[in-house]
Amino acid sequence: MAAEKASGRGQAWFCTTGLPSDIVVEVDDMTFHLHKFPLMSKSRKLHELITEQETNPTRNQSNVSAEEEEGDEIEQEQYCHISLPDFPGGSETLETAAKFCYGVKIELSASNVAPLRCAGEFLEMTEEYSEDNLISRTERYLSQSVLRSVKDSLKTLKSCERLTPLAETLGIPQRCIEAVAERALSADPSLFGWPVNDGRDSSNVLWNGIETGVRRKGTSRTTSSDSWLEDLAILSLPLFKRLILAMRARDLSPDVLESCLMYYAKKYIPGISRSNRKPPSSSVVSENEQRELLETIITNLPSEKSSRSSTATRFLFGLLRTANILNASEASRAALERKIGSQLEQATLDDLLIPSYSYLNETLYDVDCVERILGYFLDGLEAEIESEVGDGSVRPPAMMLVGKLIDGYLSEIASDANLKPDKFYELAIALPDNARLFDDGLYRAVDVYLKAHPWMAEEEREKICGVMNCQKLTLEACTHAAQNERLPLRAVVQVLFFEQLQLRHAIAGSILAAESAPADSGRPSNVEMGQEGESAVAAADSSTWRAAVRENQVLRLDMDSMRSRVHELERECSTMKKAIEKIDRLGASGGWRGSLTKRFGCKFKTQVCDSHEPTTTTTVVETRKTRHHHHHLHQQ
Repeated sequence: MAAEKASGRGQAWFCTTGLPSDIVVEVDDMTFHLHKFPLMSKSRKLHELITEQETNPTRNQSNVSAEEEEGDEIEQEQYCHISLPDFPGGSETLETAAKFCYGVKIELSASNVAPLRCAGEFLEMTEEYSEDNLISRTERYLSQSVLRSVKDSLKTLKSCERLTPLAETLGIPQRCIEAVAERALSADPSLFGWPVNDGRDSSNVLWNGIETGVRRKGTSRTTSSDSWLEDLAILSLPLFKRLILAMRARDLSPDVLESCLMYYAKKYIPGISRSNRKPPSSSVVSENEQRELLETIITNLPSEKSSRSSTATRFLFGLLRTANILNASEASRAALERKIGSQLEQATLDDLLIPSYSYLNETLYDVDCVERILGYFLDGLEAEIESEVGDGSVRPPAMMLVGKLIDGYLSEIASDANLKPDKFYELAIALPDNARLFDDGLYRAVDVYLKAHPWMAEEEREKICGVMNCQKLTLEACTHAAQNERLPLRAVVQVLFFEQLQLRHAIAGSILAAESAPADSGRPSNVEMGQEGESAVAAADSSTWRAAVRENQVLRLDMDSMRSRVHELERECSTMKKAIEKIDRLGASGGWRGSLTKRFGCKFKTQVCDSHEPTTTTTVVETRKTRHHHHHLHQQ
């Protein structure tokens, strides 16, 4: 049959074959003026409807008004009128099906194959009724083309959203979902990245599976993975849920699953990424829908630690900030915090700075949330150490990274005037003692906190200073702390004491090195060594000895200077103690004590210089010991 000409005129569609149409098919707001014979030859349902109307000519007949075409009038005729209100795919699909009935070559694609398959089922265009009919053609295209491509399967799955429930009855969405899940299961993200290329539309030249940067001519700038993810993101939330559940049922790689969730969330939830503040192109309409989507993403996140390092961790923190804004369920937020805690060592300081969105919190940042995340991290690390090593004295690299991260976080939030001393103290001692090689970062945070809170009482200042271990301060930090006027006197004395110990140990080490030098120089040399080699060794030993002696002298002078400074502080403490006792004996009023306190700039207890009083550092160490069983108390 020769190809028929079709033309659309407003809300009417005409088939211009030179013969007047004898049937009108109405779908939605479109009327199709067609011919009975082509339709009846392909569709059993249309054949039955037309036959029924021809048998009862008084039923469902309508007069079609005369229309002008090329200046000629067409006489009014009685048409066979058929209305299909629930036709799958609408008027566009019926137009394509009508062309198929007239023998016009139709172009099947991933977007129209599902509507045409449903239309064939609706019109009963089976193989038994007519050879090479629409159902067999669309089924062949589905199995041989669409289901072999991830990208095409997603497009077909998207087209099924407006074809329910007929598409579900035919199983088209489920077949597409299974095809995508199977293709994703065969991907190896460690070698080729993910999502994998279909094998049809590669825009990059690959060498051993690696992109070389050379692009084939005529290809778009988007990579296949981005194009794949864009097609994934156009799915509605119910279909996306079904696809994710099918992927999880097949034990899909966590990285593959995480890629899907990340891209879909960034597409529909605003504010996930701090680097991209543009609103999403396809925004979810209501806040409830955003909350439902967010909780779906959190529920389906893989429990395994991500191999994407900081990228996935930054995404998780973005989800957490959004969950706080949308007031997501407590279970969802707890699950997200637990997930972040399992890979906290991959986070950055900017990730931890979560704004406080609740009016109940006075602080600028959500310190309670960070404290919970840190607790999840410590619980997971403790279980990992017990299962693998069984020795609590081991210092894992993750613990060191988190210790440095928390010190930076403490320094950042310490300047907040609303941060309570107890909250700062609890977060500072949350980590075990072996999490920090040096306490310089902790000392910096303490110094910032004391500077931002000058009104604190002396007891609170001593408690805050007690979170740091003076034995773990470097020489530079000790020098700074000894001259820091913000530190309480007891902390300064402790710093000076341990600084003196460090100097003593350094001097002892220098002496041992110097004493070992003559012994080494007296050893017999190799017989094969020449006279010049012996003299060079002797000169080197002599130079080493002189350098050690000079260093020893410098260290002794520094130690003497430090000792004199300590004695001077002790004399000053003793003088103040006697003055306080004298005022108490004379029964002076509170004004004298207040003026004395104001004069010296700090408050002192009568036992401030008592070396037998347990220090705040010892108390903090005991606290850490009760929290972490693997900590050992160092006696002074």
